[in-house]
Amino acid sequence: MRNNQSKVINRAQVVDQNFIDFVNSYTPTETKQALSVNGLSKDKLFSLFESQIRSRQLDLMARKLKLENKVFYTIGSSGHEGNVMLGDLVRHTDPAFLHYRSGGLMMERSRQVAGIDPVWDTCLSFAASQNDPASGGRHKVWGSRPLWVIPQTSTIASHLPKALGCALGIELAQRSAVKMPIPDDSIVLCNFGDASTNHSTAQGAFNAASWSAFQGLKTPVLFVCEDNGIGISVKTPENWISENFKFRPGLQYFYADGLDLETGYQQVQRAVDYCRQERKPVFLHLKTTRLMGHAGTDFEVDYRKLAELEACEAQDPLLNTAASIMNHNIMNASQIVELYENIFDECMRKANRAHTDTKITSLAQVMAPLAPLDADKVHQEAARVADHEVRLDSFGGEKALPEQQPNRHMAVQINKGLQDLMLKYPETVLFGEDVAQKGGVYTITKQLLKKFGPKRIFNTLLDEQTILGLAQGYATLGMLPIPEIQYLAYFHNACDQIRGEAASLQFFSNGQFSNPMVVRIAGLGYQKGFGGHFHNDNSIAAIRDIPGVIVACPSRPDDAVNMMRTLVALSKINHRVSLFIEPIALYMQKDLFVEGDGLWNKPYPAPGEYTVLGSPRVYKNNATDILIITYGNGVLMSLRAIKKFEQQSNSQVKLMDLRWLQPLNGKAIKKHAEKFDRIIIVDEGRRSACVGEGVISQLAEYNIKPSYLKLITGADTFTPLADAAQLVLPNEEIILESLLNSETTID
Repeated sequence: MRNNQSKVINRAQVVDQNFIDFVNSYTPTETKQALSVNGLSKDKLFSLFESQIRSRQLDLMARKLKLENKVFYTIGSSGHEGNVMLGDLVRHTDPAFLHYRSGGLMMERSRQVAGIDPVWDTCLSFAASQNDPASGGRHKVWGSRPLWVIPQTSTIASHLPKALGCALGIELAQRSAVKMPIPDDSIVLCNFGDASTNHSTAQGAFNAASWSAFQGLKTPVLFVCEDNGIGISVKTPENWISENFKFRPGLQYFYADGLDLETGYQQVQRAVDYCRQERKPVFLHLKTTRLMGHAGTDFEVDYRKLAELEACEAQDPLLNTAASIMNHNIMNASQIVELYENIFDECMRKANRAHTDTKITSLAQVMAPLAPLDADKVHQEAARVADHEVRLDSFGGEKALPEQQPNRHMAVQINKGLQDLMLKYPETVLFGEDVAQKGGVYTITKQLLKKFGPKRIFNTLLDEQTILGLAQGYATLGMLPIPEIQYLAYFHNACDQIRGEAASLQFFSNGQFSNPMVVRIAGLGYQKGFGGHFHNDNSIAAIRDIPGVIVACPSRPDDAVNMMRTLVALSKINHRVSLFIEPIALYMQKDLFVEGDGLWNKPYPAPGEYTVLGSPRVYKNNATDILIITYGNGVLMSLRAIKKFEQQSNSQVKLMDLRWLQPLNGKAIKKHAEKFDRIIIVDEGRRSACVGEGVISQLAEYNIKPSYLKLITGADTFTPLADAAQLVLPNEEIILESLLNSETTID
C-alpha cells in the first residue's frame, strides 16, 4: 500500500519510468513519408530530441537534488518540451521573453551560439551560484546575453507589454538615430501559459498588438501560448484559447501540435515565417501538456484524479519523439535509453559540481547590479550641452533661446527642457496619452510634435501598462524613452511594470540587460476647479518602495529643468529607471506671496547647468531656530507660512526642499537637521508610509532628538472633489500654527 501511495504522489518517478518502458517496448513502424516533408531532417530531429531529453533530465535532477538542498527551484518544463521547435526556428538574435517552462527551447537555442553549455548554465542557476550567467545567483531565470534572452522573474503575463514594446521598437529604431543591436528583420518571441492569457496585463498586450497592427504599424511579435490546459490547479475550459484568439483583428492565429515534432515543426515554421515576413503580430497556440505538477511542492493528487494524470502522462511529447526517432531508423531502443541515462548522469554530475560553486555571501554582492551609480560621470553628462547650432535652429535663433527669455512658470520651462533634451539625445522618444497634437492635458509637450515629428513624439492608446511596456521594449533596443503617465493615480494601474519588470531587470540579469527611462508623472494635489481622487492623487508610498528607482519631485521651474537633465544623464550613463513627479498645481504657478508678484516664475537654466543627484535646495540657509523639511507644493505653502510667522516672531526659519524623494539623502538631512532643536516636516502625501516617515527615520538613525518635532501630512483618505479637498491636505494655516506652537518649547 505504501509503495502504491508513493507512486501516486511521486509522478516524476512515474514519468521517468514510463519513458524507459515505452522505448523498450515500442515496435517501430515503417513510414513512407520522409521527414523533409515537414521541414525536418534526421539530424534535425535528433538534435531536437536530445534537447528535449536535456530539458527533461534537468527537471528530474532538480526534483532529486532539491531533497538534498542542492537545488532551489523546481518549476519544470516537462510536457512543454515541444518548444524546442521555437528554439530552432527562432533566431538567437530575435529578442526572447520566456516563460519558466522554456527548458527545451533554451537547450535548442543554445546550439546557435558556439561555446554555450546550457546544462551547466542551468545547473549554476538552480544552485544559486554566483557564476550563473543569467542572474549571478539571484534567481532561477532563463536568460542569456549572447542568446538575447531577457530574464523574466515571473510570467503571469507581466512580460507581454515589454515584448510588444520591443517588437514595435524595431521599426521605430530603424527610423531613428539609434543603431539597433539586432538585425532589421528580427522578430520578438514571447511565450506564456494558457492561464496567463486571462490576466489583464496579457489582455492589454494582445489588445495593443491588435490595435497597432490595425493602425498599420509593423508589429513583429510572436505570442506563443503553451496550452497545457491548467493553471496550477484551475483548469482552462476546453477550446477556450482557440475560440478566444482565432478572430481577433490584426492578430494572426496559428495552431501547432507541441506534442509531436513531426506534425508541429512545419506548423511552427509557418507562424514564425509569417511574423518575420509580414511584420505582423502572431498568436501561436502550441498544444502541450503538464507533467509532474506545477512544481516539486505541488501534489496534483490533491486536485486531479489519477486517471486524469495518467492521461496527461500518456501525451508525453518525449514518447512521440522517441517513436519518430525509431520509426525513421535514427536510433534503436537501447541507444535511446543509453542517451537518456547518460544525459541524466551529466545533469547530476554538473549539478553536484554547481552546488559547490561560489555563492553570494554578502549584501553588497546581492545589491551590486541593482542601482549602479557613477555620480561623477552622470554629472559630467548632465553638464554636456547640445550643439549650439542645432539649438539655434530648433529654438529659432539666439534671441529665442529659452535662457534668453524672461522668467517663466514650470509648464513652459519643462517644455523647453524637454526640447533641449531631445536635441541633445537623438535617441530619446517621448510618448503617452495625448502628448502629440494636443501637447498633453497641461500643454507640457506642446509644439514638440511639430519640431521632432511622429517618429519621436507620439500618442499611445489609453493603457498605462502598455505605455510602460513600450518604454521597456524601446530601451532594450537602445532608445532612451521618456514616457508620460497622465496622472499619478493612473500610474498605480500599471505600477508592476516598474516594480516587477523595469526596475528589476538589471538586478535579475546581473547588469547584462537594462531598460533606462525617465517616466514623467503629473501628480500630487491642490488643483483648483479640477480634482477628485484621480486628478489629485498624493499617494507615492508604492513608488518609494521600488528598489533601485529614483523618485524626483521639483517645486520650481528651474529645478524641474535641471533635475530632468540629471535624470536623463543617469539613464544614459547607468541605465537607471527614474520617476519624475511633476506637481500639477505648480505647472502654471507664477506668484509666491501675493497675486501678481511673479516670484515663482524662474529663469531657464543656462545650458550646462544641472542639479546634483540627491541634493536639496535650501532657503534661508543662515537661519538657526527652526527647520522645515518638505517638497513639492509644501515648499510654497511653507515659504508663505514662514513669512507670516517671522512677522510675529524673532525666530528665523530655514526651509529644506528635499527634491529627491527616493532614495532620501540621509547625510543632507543630518547636516541640516542636527543644528536644530525645532523641526517641522511638511508632507502633502498620506500619513501612512509617507516621505515624512522616512525623514523621521533618518533623524532617529542619526540620533537627532529635537525638543519640538512635528509631522504635518495629508489624511489617510482619498481626495474628495471641490473645496472638500482642502480638508484632506495640509495648508499654510496648519504650517503657521505649528511654527507658532514651536515657540512654546523655548525656555
